[in-house]
Amino acid sequence: MSAGHVPVLCEETIELVISTAPRSARDTAGHVYVDATFGRGGHSRALLARLGPEDRVIAIDRDKAAVAAGSELGAADARLEIIHARFSELASVLESRGIDSVDAVIMDLGVSSPQLDDPERGFSFRGSGPIDMRMDQSSGETAGDWLNKAEEAEIAGVIRTFGEERYAKRIARAIVQARPLETTAELAEVVRGAIPGGDRKGSSDAATRTFQAIRMFVNEELDEIDAGIRAAFNALSTGGRLAVISFHSLEDRLVKQTFRTLSKGRDLPRNLPVRAADSKPAGRVVAGPVRAGARELSENPRARSATLRVLERLG
Repeated sequence: MSAGHVPVLCEETIELVISTAPRSARDTAGHVYVDATFGRGGHSRALLARLGPEDRVIAIDRDKAAVAAGSELGAADARLEIIHARFSELASVLESRGIDSVDAVIMDLGVSSPQLDDPERGFSFRGSGPIDMRMDQSSGETAGDWLNKAEEAEIAGVIRTFGEERYAKRIARAIVQARPLETTAELAEVVRGAIPGGDRKGSSDAATRTFQAIRMFVNEELDEIDAGIRAAFNALSTGGRLAVISFHSLEDRLVKQTFRTLSKGRDLPRNLPVRAADSKPAGRVVAGPVRAGARELSENPRARSATLRVLERLG
């Protein structure tokens, strides 16, 4: 896979979203699928390998490096179109292309390997680089700019909420005392120093939760996930499926809750006669939680934390 990135749960995802229904008159131009988080194109390539010559894949990513990679793939396969956008903007992306509905949407919420491996992006503490962390480097405030001016209480709240870090107050205090911070290596050392036993060796670096929290805050990831799921579900045709892959508990809880809301019937007054159509749920959960099997885990340890859930639109 391009740039060393291996998409997780790829086979399971494609198998669950590929349409096997016979084409109707409406479908003479082919099926339309959306890869709402292109990354380096793992899921898009897998889709294209299974689709027919009249089908198409609309790919979206807010990272311009990913869009550049998608443009190369699109030049080689005209069935793919890549757009620089947030997945919460899916409705306007489809409208601008005259697309009323799609057969499936895939959302992989993880940070791609090229993003993590490039120190200049600032996502990881394993190499020293600027504290950037923006998915879209062409807009918005960097994580470093925010950290170097935010109030201690705000920093603590972000680390506690998005990282579920028990030592959030201690970490925030240490960050404020150490400012200005310039590199991810400096930030990681400050975080480790604020946590009891923070320099211990273990399965997870002590700075992991804080880096995750700051990244999620800077990129407004939870708001994006909720808005993106709803936009994707609204774009589905009847029988269409939305597949979402999450990588930590906070994301997965949000996906699960949003799926539950979308798979419930309308809230109606009790003890009143109701037509069956009025109480019918809009969607149904068809899979999840799906997790990687032993073979994938041995080949790609990153899959260990991945969870796939799939929602189908009923009407």
